[in-house]
Amino acid sequence: MTLAVKICGLSTPEAVDAAIESGADMVGFVFFPASPRNVSLDVARILGAQVAERAQKVALTVDADDALLDAVIKALQPDVLQLHGKEQPERIAVLKKRFGLPVMKAIAVEERADVAGAAIYAPLVDRLLFDARAPHAATRPGGLGKPFDWHLLQDLHPGVPFMLSGGLNAANVAEALRITSAPGVDVSSGVERIPGQKDIGKIRAFVRAAREGEKRRVVKPAASPA
Repeated sequence: MTLAVKICGLSTPEAVDAAIESGADMVGFVFFPASPRNVSLDVARILGAQVAERAQKVALTVDADDALLDAVIKALQPDVLQLHGKEQPERIAVLKKRFGLPVMKAIAVEERADVAGAAIYAPLVDRLLFDARAPHAATRPGGLGKPFDWHLLQDLHPGVPFMLSGGLNAANVAEALRITSAPGVDVSSGVERIPGQKDIGKIRAFVRAAREGEKRRVVKPAASPA
């Protein structure tokens, strides 16, 4: 399986072009006011048109209501909805029926039980994203540059594709792939100079390092049912 690389939290035309031209498969846009990467609907409309069909557009929201999702989808015309809040399976089922878009659900990870808890979402979503659990005092659930113990994802076969996120950068993504054999990686703060401002050189370096790590990762087949 070809590694899926996602650059998230994009907010400028230059960063969008750098991500796509470097070979990213997915480009993410954040619609959450507490995030330094939050984009307005007007900016999303412009950047979405810039992406066109060159990569998959991902709309990241956090416990958004239908009105916000309606507006986001109209502006960005995303290919994927990324739900990064506390959305429950029932809510996901409603959103898939209402909008007819693939859904990626973020799972906050701190211990093995968190990974196991993803099982209730696997039958409903098109992709899972495992991110580090934010501290209790944090104002946002992700994009904090914090990794978790990647060994928790060893030999993981959740039944749907998944992405690894949280604290990744060009220096550690190959090691993360070696440990997890993840079919996808997602980065935001690891390609920034300061929160919310992407670094073009870091974007290019991350995609390059991820592709090099892809060549060396060992993808283990899923265990056969007994």
